[in-house]
Amino acid sequence: MGSLVLNKFILILVTVLLSFSAGAFISDTYTFKDEVTEKRYKSLVKDLRCPKCQNQNLADSNSAIATDLRREVYELLVQGKADVEIVDFMVKRYGEFVLYRPKVSSTTYVLWFGPAFLLLIGAIAVIVIVRRKPIKKAQTGLTAEQKQQLDHLLKDK
Repeated sequence: MGSLVLNKFILILVTVLLSFSAGAFISDTYTFKDEVTEKRYKSLVKDLRCPKCQNQNLADSNSAIATDLRREVYELLVQGKADVEIVDFMVKRYGEFVLYRPKVSSTTYVLWFGPAFLLLIGAIAVIVIVRRKPIKKAQTGLTAEQKQQLDHLLKDK
């Protein structure tokens, strides 16, 4: 019985250790000629979006396409390409979707100005609705009939 428990414990321990080591294979290890190039690389992979993962940048994504794109960014940096050239290459290849902050153009006006436009329409709608409602005037005093009823009630007590 004790040997069975020990075997289960070892099996669980090995499984846990293997699951931790599996994550180590995902990360890319690149060597850079200087710190500036390494910082440029990190900045680029954070600013470029993974085409497969919808809302993850290349640095955070573990998909195969993100791995390929990180390698591509690294190779372009090693070739001496400027950041703008690398971003333009990615946009030509994958479209504006790879940019977290797309450029303002005729195709992205809705993306940039749509939320402000909707907010403005909502504010106008609220103002129109509030102004259309009739304002009830507060009564300033009692009517003659109400005064008589009050006097009658006070006299009875």
